[in-house]
Order: sequence, then structure tokens, then C-alpha cells
Amino acid sequence: MRHEPRSMQEYVDSPSMQHKLFKRSLLIVILSQIFGGAGLAAGVTVGALLAQDMLGTESYAGMPTALFTLGSALAAFLVGRHSQRHGRRLGLAAGFFAGGIGAIGVIIAAMNESIVLLFLSLFVYGAGTSTNLQARYAGTDLAKPDQRAKAISFAMVSTTLGAVAGPNLVDAMGRFATSVGIPALAGPFIFAAVAFILAGFVFYLFLRPDPSVVAKAIYEARSEQGLPAEATPGTPMRNNRNLIVGAAVMILTQIVMVAIMTMTPIHMKHHGHGLGDVGLVISIHIGFMFLPSLLTGVLVDKIGRTTMSIASGAVLLAAGIVAALAPADSLFVLIVALALLGLGWNLGLISGTALIVDATDPITRARTQGTIDVLIALAGASGGALSGMVAAYSSYAALSLAGGGLALLLVPVVLWSRRKPKPVSPDGIPLN
Repeated sequence: MRHEPRSMQEYVDSPSMQHKLFKRSLLIVILSQIFGGAGLAAGVTVGALLAQDMLGTESYAGMPTALFTLGSALAAFLVGRHSQRHGRRLGLAAGFFAGGIGAIGVIIAAMNESIVLLFLSLFVYGAGTSTNLQARYAGTDLAKPDQRAKAISFAMVSTTLGAVAGPNLVDAMGRFATSVGIPALAGPFIFAAVAFILAGFVFYLFLRPDPSVVAKAIYEARSEQGLPAEATPGTPMRNNRNLIVGAAVMILTQIVMVAIMTMTPIHMKHHGHGLGDVGLVISIHIGFMFLPSLLTGVLVDKIGRTTMSIASGAVLLAAGIVAALAPADSLFVLIVALALLGLGWNLGLISGTALIVDATDPITRARTQGTIDVLIALAGASGGALSGMVAAYSSYAALSLAGGGLALLLVPVVLWSRRKPKPVSPDGIPLN
């Protein structure tokens, strides 16, 4: 048997120490998510408005979202690969530091009216948004199967504290930015830079020992002893289906959410709403993305992953319909639409994430999670880039209805996952 360092071996041999490390790691993730949530709010709230102001057109207003989600795709790939080989601590810390550097670049770009630097900086800023999402996995590394959705939910609900505060500070940060010679729309990125860098330090300083490394050591030790590892019950085919369905659920919900969310501030500005109204709508939207997580986690663990995935599609459809029918001057109805949009995304992300964790083992989990988060980020980039064009050449209502309709694809995907696989012979030949 391969010899582990004494401290690692103690964790391998002691379930009580594993449980203590699980709780400690989850607390660290929660703290980092508070800062990370504050960082991601800037791009969501004013990224499109800043680009529109610098470009002088709204046709490419979806480009900021597309760029920072493309940046998040690259970060998801790099962080996932690094976490697979070396554990989560350094990869997550580096991702948040990169996000902070990107936010600083956005500020400099706005001061110099450089659209090239703005787009490059938004790409780098995306590393912070991706890392904030990937951090949720660190809370599940040592969780039991019936604790996984709740662990994800604890990580996500803590994001609410920062993510809701961020948009509501748009006016205040704008005034502060103006007072120091920075354009008002770049103000929230000052807040984002500080928040992302603090989140990076939380992981770098405190995520020791690394829960991913411990989980791998436990898995390997049990395998060498011929003991069953903590894995999801079911056949490999069932686990493969869970992997496909979990990825599909998160990808579809990301496309729908990003597309509608990206164009809402532009739609509101067109119809006379100020930055304060935009900040309020986006903060409530982000609140519903994360705040219901505690209840969602319990429901996903109790009712089931697939049932909650279908519920996600239904809520996103409702969000699209309400957004499409909302009177342009009605702040309340827009709040309802964006709240439903956030809730639908929340249901999809937690149920999809739980399916992914269920279908993987600690040896391959981080790499698989990183790869799937790349696809999620690319889906978000596509939704962000296309949303501006769709809204410009049709309308915000058409975009919202298209998004709601796309969410319905979740239903056949989930129903397919519930079909029983056909029996096969020992040689792999299907039996009639």
C-alpha cells in the first residue's frame, strides 16, 4: 500500500476527522463566496451599459457578458485541470486573483476610453466569475451522497450576501468613482477588484488541508483494501446518463438566464429607468439566483435531482413569459420576471451539480467538473453575445419568449434519463 504522510493518513483512518474537515472546508467556501458574489455582480449590472456607452450602440451590448463568460470558460478548464492534479486551493486562489486583475483592467480601460483594453480586461475578469462558481465543488469533496445538494446550497446561499450588495452599491460606487476621476459606470469594478482579491486570499491562506486531496486519498485507500468507496449507487450506464443530464440542465439554464439577464438593463434604460432601478432589479435577480439555495438543496436531496430539474424548466418558462408581457414602465413586473429567472437558474444549477457529483469519483471529479463548467461558460457566452443581436433586430419580448421556450428542452432530456436501459448479454449484445 502506498504510504501517506502521517497527517493525511489520520484523515484517511478517521471518519470523525473527515467530518470535521468537511465542515471546516464548507465554512471556508462560504466565506470566499461572500466576497466572490460581490465581485461577480459588477459585470452583470453595468458591464453591458459600460460597453454601450463606449461603443455608442447596443447591438454589441451583449459582448461584455460574452467576453467574461469566455474568460470564465478558459479559467474553468485551467482550474479544473490544476485541481485534479494538485487540489483545489491554489487553483481557486489564482482564479480569484485573476478576476481581480481583470476588474482593475476594466477601470483603466474606462478611464482611457480604450475598447480593446475593456474587452481584454472583461475576458480576464471572467476568471473570477468562473472560480466563484467552481468553488461550490470544494464544499462537496467530503460530503456524503445525501449531503451533497445541501453542501452546494450552503456555498451558493452565502454568495447572496455579496451579490445582492453589489448592484445596490452601483450609485454609491459611481459617485465615489467620479470623485476620484473614474467614469461612474466603472465604479462597481472597484468593488469587484477588492472582493475577488479577498476571496483569493481566503482560499490561499485557509483551505488546508485540501479537501480534494483528502477525498482522493480516502478513495484510493478504500479501493486498495477492496472496500466500496463513497460513490453513487447505480450502473455505469446510469451514472453516464446522470453526467449527461446534469451537464445539459446546467448548460440550458445558463443560456436562458444569461440571455435575458444581459439585455434587461438595456431594456430598462431604453424606457426611462435609472441606474438605481437597474441595480434593484439585478440585485433581486441575483438574490433569487442564490438565496433559495438552502431550501433547494433540501428538496434536491429529498425529492430528487431529476424532478427538480423539470421544475427548473417550468420556472424559466414562466420567467420568459412574464418578461415578454411585462409593461416596459412597470418596475414591479420586471422584478417578478427576473426573480423567476434567478429561481429557475438556481433549481437547475443545484440539481445539475448534484447529478455531476453523484456520477463521478474523487479521482476524476475535478477534471470532469472543470470540463462541464467550460461548456456552461461557453453556453453563457453564446447567450450573452446573441442576446444583443436578437433584441436589436427583434425585441426584448421576443428574446424572453425564445429563452422560455428553450428551457422546455429540459423536460425531454430529463425524461430520457429515467428510461431503463435495455438489457445486454455478457458480450454487450442488446437482448430483445
